[in-house]
Amino acid sequence: MKSDSSIGKFFSFVRDVLQEIDKIAWPSRKDVIVTTIVVFVLAVIASIFFSIVDTAVYKIVHYIIGR
Repeated sequence: MKSDSSIGKFFSFVRDVLQEIDKIAWPSRKDVIVTTIVVFVLAVIASIFFSIVDTAVYKIVHYIIGR
């Protein structure tokens, strides 16, 4: 008796999961491309910014230390 209810619960769970998957609003190809480009551009900008800050801090520390 217990195994029948467990199997029934399992199939009920799978059915619920499939119903939820149908509700997902997948992004269009254009949305994915635009988002990818935005992320890439922001990553480049951040890397340039942190490179400049790192170089500035490096030079300031070396000026203070005197090496």
